[in-house]
Amino acid sequence: MDREPVICIESVGVRYGQAEALRNVTMPIYRGCITAIVGPSGCGKSTFLNCLNRMTDMIEGCQVAGRIRIDDAQIIGRRIDLLALRRRVGMIFQKPNPFPLSIRSNLTFPLKEHGVRGRRRREARARRALEQVGLWKEVRDRLDEPALALSGGQQQRLCLARALVLEPRILLLDEPCSALDPMASAVVEDLIGSLRGRYTVVIVTHNLAQARRVADDLAVFWKVDGAGTVIERGPASQVFASPKHELAAAYVSGRRG
Repeated sequence: MDREPVICIESVGVRYGQAEALRNVTMPIYRGCITAIVGPSGCGKSTFLNCLNRMTDMIEGCQVAGRIRIDDAQIIGRRIDLLALRRRVGMIFQKPNPFPLSIRSNLTFPLKEHGVRGRRRREARARRALEQVGLWKEVRDRLDEPALALSGGQQQRLCLARALVLEPRILLLDEPCSALDPMASAVVEDLIGSLRGRYTVVIVTHNLAQARRVADDLAVFWKVDGAGTVIERGPASQVFASPKHELAAAYVSGRRG
């Protein structure tokens, strides 16, 4: 069955001043699937992720070339509603970053900022998001306590709930488990897997075993002539089993990287 691309990336390049970070990245990302981005440190994986919701706009001297189409909207090189884009394309970072507010306010504050009116409506959406990440039963009696008092794994799930509460279509995850202990990492990884079909997920990870477990599609990034680019992509099972590029084969087998 043909799959539908929700994000089409064509000839994307990124420069930080004179330094070239990404060159000629072209790939589709399919609706409802989990796409893992892997590769050695410094090959532009996080830079690529930042392009997908224009977080690159926040980096002084950063220039993005090429085309990125989300559904029918081109998002590069145009004046667009960045607030609307980032509501549609949520992002979770490597280190949990809850707001220094209560657990409740971490969810209701962004809803209020994005124009969701009515306290009861905001409270209902906050509860639904906490239920989605399996956190509601753990925090329902302490919603007005500081979010920073939660464990690392709970904080990361709260950050995921904070993204989900805005009802995005796409989630970008930048090494979401790397700062967590193995038990918390397993919980978050299971949660990511549960999002398949309901959300389009793009995850950057250095953990090849994790990519093998959760990904439908895999893209291997590599630094070639000083800039990151995609050297291999395709269904994850296919890339892991029989990669065509020599460096990708060495990387996924653990011999390089």
